[in-house]
Amino acid sequence: MKNVDPTRLAIDGGTPVRTKPLPWELPGAHWMGKEELGLVSRVVKAKSPFRFYGPDLQHMVDTLEKEFARKLGRKYALAVSCATAGLHVALGAMGIGPGDEVLLPGFLWVSCISAVVRLGAIPRMVDIDETFCMDPQDLERKITPRSRAVLLVHMSGAPGAVDRIAEICRQRGLKLVEDCAQSAGAKFKGKYTGSFGDVGVFSFQLNKNMSSGEGGMIVTDDERLFKRCFALHDLGYARNEQGRLDFSDPNYQLWGVGARMGELAGAVALGQFRKLDRIVGSMRKSKWAIRRQLAKVPGLKFRNILDPKGDSSPFLIMLFDEPDLARRFTKAVQAEGIVGVPGSAVCLHTEQFGLHWYYNNVSLVNRASISRDGWPWTHPANAFALDYNYNRGALPKCDELSERGCLLSIASKLTAKDVADIVAAVKKVAAKLLPA
Repeated sequence: MKNVDPTRLAIDGGTPVRTKPLPWELPGAHWMGKEELGLVSRVVKAKSPFRFYGPDLQHMVDTLEKEFARKLGRKYALAVSCATAGLHVALGAMGIGPGDEVLLPGFLWVSCISAVVRLGAIPRMVDIDETFCMDPQDLERKITPRSRAVLLVHMSGAPGAVDRIAEICRQRGLKLVEDCAQSAGAKFKGKYTGSFGDVGVFSFQLNKNMSSGEGGMIVTDDERLFKRCFALHDLGYARNEQGRLDFSDPNYQLWGVGARMGELAGAVALGQFRKLDRIVGSMRKSKWAIRRQLAKVPGLKFRNILDPKGDSSPFLIMLFDEPDLARRFTKAVQAEGIVGVPGSAVCLHTEQFGLHWYYNNVSLVNRASISRDGWPWTHPANAFALDYNYNRGALPKCDELSERGCLLSIASKLTAKDVADIVAAVKKVAAKLLPA
C-alpha cells in the first residue's frame, strides 16, 4: 500500500480535508420553524393578509415595527417590501433629486446605486479601507457643494468607522443613511447599526441575518421624515385609524411606490426577529473560533474589524499580499472541501463577489438609463458630474482589496466539526502556499 502524504494539497492530487458540503450561507433560513409557522397560520386563519384592514387583523407588521424600533432605540420603524425599495423611499423622503449627489462606497450592492439614480441624483463613489467599509478620509476629500447625503453600507456584517463618518456628516450638513442590509444585529461600541444616521435601512431577503424571503425595515427618529417615508412607501398619502388613505395633509401628498409589507411576510419576519440575537450569536461564535485559531498562521491576514464584539459575523475575509496568491489560495481551500451545495457561495475569491463591486455594475459604468433621453445623466442640473468616473481604476484601494481576498461565508448552524474542518483546510493550504 502506498503511503499517502497528508500534507499534499487536494488541488495537487492529495486527499481533501472533507467531502461533505458545508451548509448554505443563509443565516435566518436555518432557524425557521414552528414559531414562524404559528404566526403565519394565525394570519391565514384570520383571512387578513393586508396590514391596514381586513376582517380580523393580527397586527404582525405593527408588532414587528414596534419591537424593531424598541430594540434599536429609535422612535419610528416602517416595514417595507424590500430594502431596495426602502433605500429609494428613504432618499426620496429626504428630497434627493436632480442637482444632488449621494456619496457611496465602492463595495456595496447594486440597490444602493439604483436608489440614487432612479431619483434623478448622481452617485459619487468613495473608496474603502481595510474594514471593507467607507474610508472616512476619502469621504472628506469627495464632498462637494452638490453633496446632499452619504449612503454608508455596513458591508459583510461589520461596521467600519461609522462614528467618524456620522461626525463628518454632522459637520458638513449631510444626511446619513445607513444601509444595514447585511448587518442586522450588529453593533459598534455597544450601539446597533441603524441607530447612527438620520435613517437606517434593513433587508430581510433570503441571504440576510434574518429573513422573510423578501422584506425590509426603515428606522428613524425624525417624525417628518418618517411620515414622508410612510407616504412614499404606500400610495403617496397617510392613512387614518381605519387603515384608509387620508388626503387631508398637504405635507404628505406625494407619489408612492407601493412597497408595503404584507402580514404574511410580517409574520415570518417577526418570528425571525425574535431569534436574531441567537442567529447572530451563533455566527459570531463560529467565525471568531475560526479566526482565533488562524490568527498566528504566518502570512495570513484578515479584514480589519474595528469592534469584534459587535460583528454580526456572516463572513470571514482573509487577505493576501498578491492577487494571484489570493486566487490560488481560494481554489486550494475549495479543493479541500470548503464548498457548499450547488448554487451556494461558501468560499469565493473576493473578485467573484459580483455586483458588490462598483466596477461590475455595468449600468453604472455605462451610465444606463430607463429614459429615452438618458436621464438622469443628461439632466442639466447634473452637468457637474460629466467627468465622474465609474470604471475600474476609479477607487484604488477598493480595486486592490477586490483582488487580494478570500471570502468565507459563515453559516448560522455550523457544527464543531464544520469549524474544525475549515480551520484544518486553511492551515493545510497556508502551510504550502504562504511564506513561513
